[in-house]
Amino acid sequence: MDLPALIDFNLVATHGGFGRASRASGRPKATLSRKVSELEAGLGVRLIDRGSKTLRLTGEGRALHERTQGPLAELLEAEQAVASGASVPSGTLRVSAPIVLAHVLLPKVAAGFVAAYPQVDLEIVAEDRKVDPVDDIYDLVIRIDPNPDERLVGRRILEDERWLVAAPGRAVALRTEQDEDGPAEVAVGRTGTPSDGVWRIRTGDGLRILRPHLRLRFSSLLMVRDAILAGGGVALLPKLLVTEDIRAGRLVCWGVADGPKVEIWALQNSRRLSSSKVRAFLDALGRMA
Repeated sequence: MDLPALIDFNLVATHGGFGRASRASGRPKATLSRKVSELEAGLGVRLIDRGSKTLRLTGEGRALHERTQGPLAELLEAEQAVASGASVPSGTLRVSAPIVLAHVLLPKVAAGFVAAYPQVDLEIVAEDRKVDPVDDIYDLVIRIDPNPDERLVGRRILEDERWLVAAPGRAVALRTEQDEDGPAEVAVGRTGTPSDGVWRIRTGDGLRILRPHLRLRFSSLLMVRDAILAGGGVALLPKLLVTEDIRAGRLVCWGVADGPKVEIWALQNSRRLSSSKVRAFLDALGRMA
């Protein structure tokens, strides 16, 4: 494949037309059109529908643009770094993160990062959906207890655990397994959480049991935390979300959920080069631990 022609094609596709791409890059419009035609001839497919009044990519053109714009940007960044004799982070960095982590920890990390790297524009999107870094065009995705995925590589940046918390003055009925059939405790949880079941809690006295009766459910753990602060019941919440409330006396911790710790990973597309801006942000995330 003709790499310079591919770069010109992506330039045209990104800017939405030959004229706009020409003005943005300073390259003659005729040269851009010729290079795109050469690319189409080499691939044997039409990439741009030239019959429309505005630029419209064909299905093949759209697929080629989506699959190559990220890698080409990284190659150009690497070329600029080598030419300048130093790998200086620059460009736009897009990160997807779970809502709780994005609200509680990332603002401070982000502020320090952009101060340290003035040539990087950082965009963090708070969302709990499982995004695809390729299809959604993210440089990094932060996930909690991610399943193995051969397309993603990264590093573990944090460990967390779930604490059983309630407002001060509220008695919580923790029992031994022999007392499991006692009355259920009014609890608050996430939407989709089963309404019955048993929470196994580690306390200073050993393993204890709580039977939750989920009378309140919210789509966000931030809303769950606010309901607990208002005296709505008990909840299992991430330690990172409630630590400051417990220190300030607004909540009380009754124990820790039994089981392995929660792992938080920062992941990127394994098929792309790891750019200097990604490596720098990973280092900043690693310093949160």
